[in-house]
Amino acid sequence: MKVVVSIGGSVLVPELGTDRVAEHAAVVEDLVADGCRVGTVVGGGGVAREYIGAARGLGANEIELDQLGIDVTRLNARLLIAALGEDAVTAPAEDYDEAGEALRRGDVSVMGGVAPAQTTDAVGAALAEYIDADLLVYATSVPGVYSADPKEDDDATKYDDLRADELVDVIAGLEMNAGASAPVDLLAAKIIERSGMRTIVLDGTDPDRIAKAVRYGEHDGTDVVPESAGEEPTYWAQDEDE
Repeated sequence: MKVVVSIGGSVLVPELGTDRVAEHAAVVEDLVADGCRVGTVVGGGGVAREYIGAARGLGANEIELDQLGIDVTRLNARLLIAALGEDAVTAPAEDYDEAGEALRRGDVSVMGGVAPAQTTDAVGAALAEYIDADLLVYATSVPGVYSADPKEDDDATKYDDLRADELVDVIAGLEMNAGASAPVDLLAAKIIERSGMRTIVLDGTDPDRIAKAVRYGEHDGTDVVPESAGEEPTYWAQDEDE
């Protein structure tokens, strides 16, 4: 099974330290030991936002701010690489060819940002499409996809499952509301729709949730199921309890 795991920077590095990074690395290593080929994409999180805010105050333009954010995502990616040791590439892949080649060699591919005006949400979706992954997992700081920002709207409803076109509509609605927080961005949602990629959006602050989602399809997040998929998910394994 080929899987791409996109880990938010606020999930992997909520504050600078080793424990959370090591725990996520251990899950990736276990999946590899089980026979998965794993590509990972790491976001910038709060650290990136702090740097971008400071640089904006100093007069940096939007492209410069994007480049700064990419730099931070690659620093976070290097932390994950350090925790993975010999299982991973020695540096973050800077494009999809490089990431795909790493996976063909049997390495864990690790990426941060790639280009200005493109978030790591979109990088994760594009990498999954590029390598024809079986599954894309977004490990976010929220439990799934909601009808509205749950931090702002007590009546927000979490979706257990969505079609890809429905995901696009939901995310577009969230992004049109100033300040609303979407678990993945609109470009990522459109790539998921285009590729027909089976996708899970979940709370990844406990990395064991990622492992269960990849192994068994068990999670409390949101399933994004392509129209071409059958009723049974195409996950790599069945629950040992079944």
